[in-house]
Amino acid sequence: MGLDLQSYALPAVDERTAPAHFLLPAPRTRLERLLQGRSWTALRVGFDALLVAVGVAAIILRAPGADADETTLPLLFAPLMIGMLALAGHYKHEFQLKIIDGVVRVVGATSLAAAAAITAAAAGTTQLESHALVPHTWAAATVLLVTGRVFTNWAERRARAAGVAATPTLIVGAGQIGALVERRLVSEPELGLLPVGYLDADPPSAEDVPLRTAPVLGVPADVGRVADLTGAKHVVIGFTRDPDSQLFDVMRDCEDRRLQVSVVPRFFEFVNVHHELEHIGGLPLFSHESTDPKSHTFTVKHAFDRLVAGLMLLVLTPVILFFAAAVKLSSPGPVFFRQRRIGRDGHHFELLKFRSMRMPDGPAIPDTPAFLTGDIAPGGVEGLDRRTRLGAFMRRNSIDELPQLINVLRGDMSLVGPRPERPEFVEIFEQRVRRYDDRHRVKSGITGWAQIHGLRGQTSLSDRVELDNHYISNWSLSLDLKILFLTLGAVLMRSEE
Repeated sequence: MGLDLQSYALPAVDERTAPAHFLLPAPRTRLERLLQGRSWTALRVGFDALLVAVGVAAIILRAPGADADETTLPLLFAPLMIGMLALAGHYKHEFQLKIIDGVVRVVGATSLAAAAAITAAAAGTTQLESHALVPHTWAAATVLLVTGRVFTNWAERRARAAGVAATPTLIVGAGQIGALVERRLVSEPELGLLPVGYLDADPPSAEDVPLRTAPVLGVPADVGRVADLTGAKHVVIGFTRDPDSQLFDVMRDCEDRRLQVSVVPRFFEFVNVHHELEHIGGLPLFSHESTDPKSHTFTVKHAFDRLVAGLMLLVLTPVILFFAAAVKLSSPGPVFFRQRRIGRDGHHFELLKFRSMRMPDGPAIPDTPAFLTGDIAPGGVEGLDRRTRLGAFMRRNSIDELPQLINVLRGDMSLVGPRPERPEFVEIFEQRVRRYDDRHRVKSGITGWAQIHGLRGQTSLSDRVELDNHYISNWSLSLDLKILFLTLGAVLMRSEE
């Protein structure tokens, strides 16, 4: 069994005043030991070695006339591949198991291994003709390793989500940032980090930090003792009122005890993938490079958007015409649903969708006040459910969104970006949600980073804003392509349900 967070639900008191039996972790099962730490790394290495061996054997067996020289390189290829994968960080512990990034890493490592094998052979006495089996070996081993990577990532994500491969984690700093870390780790169990408590010498009250649910178990200097009591193997250092010199000692203590450490950086909201690390003597400096929506790269993005939107409208014309006729015949009313939305730089535009609801019998019912309080974003079915059967089908499969390709072609929207909102809600959210208006730096999108993470319809508004701003700060053309690919996969999966 995985660790039970409820077993740590102690009052916010010092660890020394808490009954020890509440803090001692449950003994790990054999499966938990196998799926964590060095055992899991060894299992992955052995599994990959087996896959490479199968690929090499298959190629050699298909070339029965090959002599010893011709089979030498493929046989040496196997350990080279495993070595390159290790050097590429393939077997390091990762929080986010990204299948696409893992596939790219596998292909790159195996390609380097093939190049190294051929180069080594060419520099020796082996004839160049003996290289003929290497491309075939590379192709077979790469396909098997990519398949294996997808399988192991899937298995590890399932194990983490089930709590089997969860790593007990302590959070230094019990304020708002620490509570945000806890919330993220609990809501995304696939990361494999289970928060078991906080360390803070002067924690804010529970009333000041309502999102904090794990107990405060001690002060940062108690990290070693509390880690022993809870079985924690990972420490996330957030923000505290302690001076940095004391936190430096905490990190040193974690290093001595071989505890993994993650640090939430200062000005974390401005940290993105575009930062570069420089050193002035022993002093590291991160250069800040913000995303410029008016740069030439965004000009390329918008040109790409219009090109793809135009091609999709051309290819999907029969589908669009079919559903336009179906909407018209299914219930009285217009084919398109039109609504004012706010896009880039506060620009108003008219968003288009296929109408999915029957026209109201009387005056329109005002939007439910639930969207104007709390942390729920507007969307989905608001008020009385007037969806037609065709409309429900189109919404479930995102077919009602197809007319937005016209918005993209007009230049009002992008294929990828934050979802646009109605003007009356924008005015309220800008006052209530921190950094809400930052999302208006770029054009709105049909899909986005928040949508592929499940934040569609009536979901957390603050989470959606956080992910939208993350997308803008870390934007690149490759990120857009990744989001489009994941969106297509999500739509196809929903259509099969």
